[in-house]
Amino acid sequence: MQRNRLTTTAVALTAALGLAACGAGNDASTATAGAASTPAATAAASSGSTPAAAASNTSNASKTSNASTSSELLADNAKAHAEEGDPAYDAEDVVKVRLQDGASSASTQTGVQIDGDTVTISAPGTYVVSGTLTDGTIVVNSADEGRVRLVLDNAAVTNSQGAALNIVAADEAVVVLEEGTTNSLADGTGYDTSAEDAPNAALFSMADLTIGGSGTLKVTGNTNDGIASKDGLVILGGTVDVTAADDGIRGKDYLVVQGGTVTVTAGDDGLKSDNEDDDTVGYILLAGGTTTVDAGDDGAHAEGDLAVTGGSVTITKSNEGLEGANVVIAGGTSSVTASDDGLNATQGSSSGGGGMGGGGMANDGSQLVISGGTLVVDSGGDGLDSNGQTTISGGTTVVYGPTMNGNGSLDSNGGIDVTGGTVLAAGSGGMAEAPDTSSTQGWVQLGFSSNVTAGQTVQIVSGDTVIASFTAKKDYSNLVFVGDDITSGQSYDVYVGSGSLGSDQLATFSLGGSTDGATKVGSVTAGQATGGMGGPR
Repeated sequence: MQRNRLTTTAVALTAALGLAACGAGNDASTATAGAASTPAATAAASSGSTPAAAASNTSNASKTSNASTSSELLADNAKAHAEEGDPAYDAEDVVKVRLQDGASSASTQTGVQIDGDTVTISAPGTYVVSGTLTDGTIVVNSADEGRVRLVLDNAAVTNSQGAALNIVAADEAVVVLEEGTTNSLADGTGYDTSAEDAPNAALFSMADLTIGGSGTLKVTGNTNDGIASKDGLVILGGTVDVTAADDGIRGKDYLVVQGGTVTVTAGDDGLKSDNEDDDTVGYILLAGGTTTVDAGDDGAHAEGDLAVTGGSVTITKSNEGLEGANVVIAGGTSSVTASDDGLNATQGSSSGGGGMGGGGMANDGSQLVISGGTLVVDSGGDGLDSNGQTTISGGTTVVYGPTMNGNGSLDSNGGIDVTGGTVLAAGSGGMAEAPDTSSTQGWVQLGFSSNVTAGQTVQIVSGDTVIASFTAKKDYSNLVFVGDDITSGQSYDVYVGSGSLGSDQLATFSLGGSTDGATKVGSVTAGQATGGMGGPR
C-alpha cells in the first residue's frame, strides 16, 4: 500500500532515564491483558431470543468496500436455525435409552433400533440417553420432518472406529445436556475419514445441530475434529469442553455461541466455519456465554465473517487470534493472545502474507470494524490487521503489539478511520501506523527513539490533567492513543516513569492517573504521525 512517511518530531526516551514509578491511576476505565474492567457495550445481533445471523459475506469485496458499521456487516448472513426454547422437552413424552455394553435397551422399540453396541434413532422425538458404551456408537438417521432431541443424562460413549454420536440425517438435531449431569463423547485414533461427508469428529452431524441445557459435555476428537456439523451449529447453553487433534468446534455453514461455557483445546483451529461456496454462510458469531480457546493455529477462523457481539471470549494461545473475511467487535469482553496477528480481516485475495492467503499491500475489500465492547490483544505479529479498511467507532481497545519491526500494533491496507471509542496500541516502530488524518476522533502517536521497557509507565498529559496512563508488559517503541479528550492540532506532554512495579501492575491502561514520580520527556501534536509507516494515505 502507498503510505507517507511524516517527519514530525518524535518523543525521545533515552536509556539513561532512571525514573521513579509514577502513579498508576485509579480511574474507572482500566484494561489489562487478562481481562478488562470497562463495562462491555453489547450490540444486539438477534431479534428476540433467536440466535442471529452474523456478519455478512456478500461477495465480500463488493459489499464491504462501502460498509463501515457493524450493523451493515451483520445484516445479510443466513439466519441461524436455533431458538432459545429448543432444548426444552416434556418429561412425560420421552423414549428412555439405556446404554450398556452388549445389552443396551429402550423403553419402546418405536424409533429405536439396537444392533450390538450400535444404537440407531430413526424418528423425530425426544430420547433420554444414559449409561455407557465403551466401544459403540449412537446413530441418528431420521428421514422424517421434525426435531430429534437427544437428552444426555450421564451418558458416556467411546467409539474406536468412528464418531461416538453420528447424526447421519435429521430435520434438525438438538443435544440437551441434562442439569447436574456429566456426559462424554470420544472417538478413536486413526480411522478413515477420506470419503466425502465421512464422519470426522467425535460428535458429527450432517444436519443443523443445536447444543443446549445446563449439564456438562466433554468431547474428545482423537482423529480429527471434536464437534463438527456440515450445516449450522448453535450452542445455547451448558458446559462444553472439547479437546481435538484438529479443529475443536466446526460449523460448516455457521457457528454461533449464544450461551453456556465453551472450552476448546485444538491442534489446529479452535472455532471454525469453512463454507466458502455461498456468500451468506461461513460465519462465526460469538454472542454470549463464555468461550475459551487454546489453538495450534487460529483461535477462531471464518471463511465468511467473524463477529463478537456479547459474552466473554478468551483466546489463550493461537497463531492468529480472530480471523475472517470481515471481523466485527461490537460488544462483549475479548482477550486475544496470538503469536502472529491478533485480529486479521482478509478476503484471502491479496498476494503474500499468511493466514487466509492475504497480507499483501493491496486493499482486498475486507473490513475490521470495532463498534463496542472491550478488546485486549497481545500479539507477536500485527495487533489489528485488516487487508482492507479498519473502522473504529466505539468500545475500548488495548493492543500489546509486536516487538519486531516487520509488524505493527495497527496495520490496515485501506486506512484506519476512527470516529469514536478509546484505543491504546503499543508496539514496534518500523511498521507503525496511525489513524487517518480524516478521523473525527482525536489521536496522538508517540514515536520513541529507544524502547520503552516493560514496567515503565507512559502518560499523556494536557496541562495538569493526565489523559491516559499505560504500563506495558513488554517493550515497545511506538504508541497510538485515541480518545475523547484528545483534540486534533493540540499539543500534549508525555511523561515517563519507571520503577519496581509488581507483576500485577504490568499490562495496565487507565484513563487518568498521576504524574507523581514521573518525568516529562517531550511533547506531541495530536493528529500528526511520528515515524513508522505514518498514517494518512
